[in-house]
Amino acid sequence: MNGLKGRRELKHAITKADCYLLRNNLQNFMKLDPHGHDGKYLIRSVYFDNFDNKILRQKTEGFYHRDKFRARLYDYDSDFINLEKKSKRDNLTYKQKCRLSAEEYERIRLGDIEWMSGDSRDLLRDLYIQMALFQIKPTTVVDYEREAFIYEYGNVRVTFDSNVKTSYRDTDFLNPELIVVDALDPDWVILEVKFDEFLPGIIKQLLSIIDTRKSSFSKYQLSRRYG
Repeated sequence: MNGLKGRRELKHAITKADCYLLRNNLQNFMKLDPHGHDGKYLIRSVYFDNFDNKILRQKTEGFYHRDKFRARLYDYDSDFINLEKKSKRDNLTYKQKCRLSAEEYERIRLGDIEWMSGDSRDLLRDLYIQMALFQIKPTTVVDYEREAFIYEYGNVRVTFDSNVKTSYRDTDFLNPELIVVDALDPDWVILEVKFDEFLPGIIKQLLSIIDTRKSSFSKYQLSRRYG
């Protein structure tokens, strides 16, 4: 992947009770993410797909090589938007990102994309090709609350994502009053564990004390259950 370093990701659906237990244990060994308030912040993403649900189908069918584009902001701050491309290659995940302005997102949402073909940002040119060839476009918005812990050894990041909501197919990403509905049972939390070459024994041991089940779904996949 052009010199990018791949990461490993584990995803589990856990109960809020297990989340509480695990969080209390993790905080004795891991640091809270310095971003946000007490390690917590709101994330809003808008995912790209096409009329044939190309991205959704690749995820559902378990393709080992797949790419997913999304735009993302934090705490509804439209002054700081990232365009991201998340790629899966066998068991490794790669991520590329670049800044995107609110005006640029709106142009993309409305189908004004020719300017992207000559942009200096590689990722925008890549997205332009995908939009032109496969007609992918902003498809749905997903909101959730994230609490994150970090561990220096192994570059480990453990996150708890709760209150996952979807906008159906409304892509008014920049509207803080966007109407959203639950995409995940409020009693469940998505636990994600990301690391480089290895998962340190102490973190593995902490994770083993709760009942987890590896999940193949993504938050985008959850949101698309509604259309």
